[in-house]
Amino acid sequence: MSHTEGGAESDKRMLRREFITVRNRLTTDDLREAATSLAERALGLPELARARTVAAYVSVGSEPGTLALLDALLARGVRVLLPALLPDNDLDWGAYAGEGSLARVQHGGKMALFEPAGERLGPDAVTDADVVLLPGLAVDARGMRLGRGGGSYDRVLARLERAGAHPSLVVLLYDGEVVGHVPEEPHDRPVHAVVTPSGVRRFTA
Repeated sequence: MSHTEGGAESDKRMLRREFITVRNRLTTDDLREAATSLAERALGLPELARARTVAAYVSVGSEPGTLALLDALLARGVRVLLPALLPDNDLDWGAYAGEGSLARVQHGGKMALFEPAGERLGPDAVTDADVVLLPGLAVDARGMRLGRGGGSYDRVLARLERAGAHPSLVVLLYDGEVVGHVPEEPHDRPVHAVVTPSGVRRFTA
């Protein structure tokens, strides 16, 4: 690892802490309002209007809320895939069938996640998605995403690349999380769009 890569990694760690601190100050009302606006904005995306299969995730804690969006996609007849964390931090996938189809899973010392309770479809199921909704902490003017640091979505993006799959990559964030610059490492890939409660921003690859 070169010095600059190590530098990017420690810069990312510091930035992650800053963004998480701001998120943790949000009230229940803030979270609820943001989730409603986010769902409305995202549902207006042409990519989601055309999508037959969407790979998404269930927000936890102070993350921008996704449940309203998942339910609206389901009501549209979209097949929604949700991740299940594997021991090596890779992601398996299962179909979402409403809030009752979720199980709360505790992963060691990490936070509890809500995962699909039904049949596992395998890590490659994500390659069928027309749109992949990615969690993140920030995105910059080039579309580079700052993830949580677990590397799960780096694996997903690498898997899509290997399969020659080109879904629309959309990250869901709060308004203050679209920033000028995010440190990047060689494996980082830009996203196509960011949706925040106040609007949509697109990036040209």
